[in-house]
Amino acid sequence: MIVEDEPRLLLMASDIVEDAGLHPILAGNADEAIRILEARKDVCVVFTDVRMPGSMDGVRLAVAVRERWPPIKLLIVSGHLVKDSDLPKGTRFFSKPYPSEAIISTLRELAA
Repeated sequence: MIVEDEPRLLLMASDIVEDAGLHPILAGNADEAIRILEARKDVCVVFTDVRMPGSMDGVRLAVAVRERWPPIKLLIVSGHLVKDSDLPKGTRFFSKPYPSEAIISTLRELAA
């Protein structure tokens, strides 16, 4: 699942997820992502931006996913500084602009 509020970046991330051999499920914010996760059982990775509108940002979304769906892997990207101590254990983090090949490799590893 990709969680990104910027349409252009959401489409770019969707292409990256497809290049990794995965099927992208798209959400425009954390609230939409939670609704999708509650309805689906086939999400293995959440790939989220940090800053977005709604009731929670990407870090809070990652914490909620870790608490409610512990097997789901987490990949967070941001153009802003994020402390490792703020991220749930096992979360992968990349600064924007992120290298697409590194994201593809990480997604393949997380989804395996």
